[in-house]
Amino acid sequence: MTSHLIQRIDRRDDAIVALQDLPAGGVVTVDGASWTLIERIPAKQKFAARDFASGDRVTMYGVTVGRTKMAIRAGALLSTANLAHETDAFGGKQGDYIWAAPDVSRWAGRTFDGFRRPDGPAGTANYWIVIPLVFCENRNLAFMREALTRALGYAKTSPYEAFAARLVQLQRRGASADEMEAAMPDAESTPATLRPYANVDGVKFLEHGLGCGGTRQDAEALCGLLAGCINSPNVAGATVLSLGCQHAQVSMLESELAKRNAHFGKPLYIFEQQKSASEREMMQRAIKATLLGVAKADEQTREPVPLSDLIVGVECGGSDGFSGISANPVIGHAADLLVALGGAPVLSEFPELCGIEQSLCDRCVTGAMADKFVRLMRAYEGAAKACGSGFDANPSPGNIRDGLITDAIKSAGAAKKGGTAPVVDVLDYPEAITRRGGLSLYCTPGNDVESTTALAAGGCNMILFSTGLGTPTGNPFCPTLKISTNTSLATRMADIIDYDTGPVITGGKTVVEQGAELLDLTIATASGRYVPKAVALGQDDFLPWKRGVSL
Repeated sequence: MTSHLIQRIDRRDDAIVALQDLPAGGVVTVDGASWTLIERIPAKQKFAARDFASGDRVTMYGVTVGRTKMAIRAGALLSTANLAHETDAFGGKQGDYIWAAPDVSRWAGRTFDGFRRPDGPAGTANYWIVIPLVFCENRNLAFMREALTRALGYAKTSPYEAFAARLVQLQRRGASADEMEAAMPDAESTPATLRPYANVDGVKFLEHGLGCGGTRQDAEALCGLLAGCINSPNVAGATVLSLGCQHAQVSMLESELAKRNAHFGKPLYIFEQQKSASEREMMQRAIKATLLGVAKADEQTREPVPLSDLIVGVECGGSDGFSGISANPVIGHAADLLVALGGAPVLSEFPELCGIEQSLCDRCVTGAMADKFVRLMRAYEGAAKACGSGFDANPSPGNIRDGLITDAIKSAGAAKKGGTAPVVDVLDYPEAITRRGGLSLYCTPGNDVESTTALAAGGCNMILFSTGLGTPTGNPFCPTLKISTNTSLATRMADIIDYDTGPVITGGKTVVEQGAELLDLTIATASGRYVPKAVALGQDDFLPWKRGVSL
């Protein structure tokens, strides 16, 4: 149901996507139907496939995505001026779900080279992390970062430092603005320092602004998140800095860690400033312990492990009108392949599942899971409405400008990242991801970094992240592949994009072909043979969710 100009995603749809800029008066045809456009339809935007009366429901992806605010003629542009957010009702599991798993014979016997852990899945990377239990320790965290990253060869020299120094020199010599412009040097990074511990991918410092001043529930959620980071398959060990009097107590962290791993056996060094002789004494002990821990972690090497050890978070950010027809379905097919191989894709961002709840409920393997999903969705929406907002406020100005004019349209496309496999678990933030061989639903905000932070702490050892507008988001210890929805973005922002699904839009490749290629790239990344752009750039985004209304 695709031409080179337009796409009707589902046969039931009465909203059609423009794949290119379409002029007013142009005639377009797909699936035996044709329309004369009564106004210009920019690429990524939608037009009406029939005449609508005011108050009619509009369908896309086979579900309700809006209600008309006025009468709309067939061939007219759908926009925020004439379409409001609207969704279908939902309520628990209402039918059986039969899944036809894709053929994965191409990957039979395949492995990835990972870091085996004493228990649980293998890591796709090998990091040491340093964590403050409270924001009061962020200064000490900064001192440790400064002391250790260069000494261990992990510092990423900014290409702009030498650039700025050069401009200062020119300015002090009296150069004019035009002369400085002409003399601009290329911004190239200084070569990396030799790393003495080649098997350790880095020491990461998880700075945050929480730990005290909120509710006890805030502290418990933070400790659960941090415990998940420590327990991550990509983490070899951790150093924890505590002040001592904060809400997020060491005992709370230890309790949350025990919930996630009763047999936790990684190195874990905890330092409490109020119990130390001095700040300097504590810092010296913390630095020494961290260096010894990194040396121990370096003894681990990559070895072949089954693909079922891949726990992959699927995420989107800076989405556009192509996200739901190129990058997200490609990620979804890769997710389905992973499920068939025994792995675990994880779909998050609950505000961006608004409107497709019933299909996800029906995919749940038990009614109890569907009921939990319904409770979480309704509680989240209720909290948003209590603050005078709602899921309908989720799309950003950039989303709307590029075709995602209602949250329901955004959500129906975003859910494509989860593929079609059965839902085997529904998890609230910050629970641990434990089940494989199916899709897990994970309650996080729509905020990209809050969500990727939660996925990494939940246990994901890889993240696949689609973007249509371009966003540099990464994670300190979970390799994140950035997948573009269109070739223009992949070309324009090649420094942050790892894989381009633009050929789906132009007809050069299919979703199935690109999904298989993306799985191969995921395996190469998990094996350390491909370094994601976000990792190379040091894009270490870490933002705990202070449980509340974050869309």
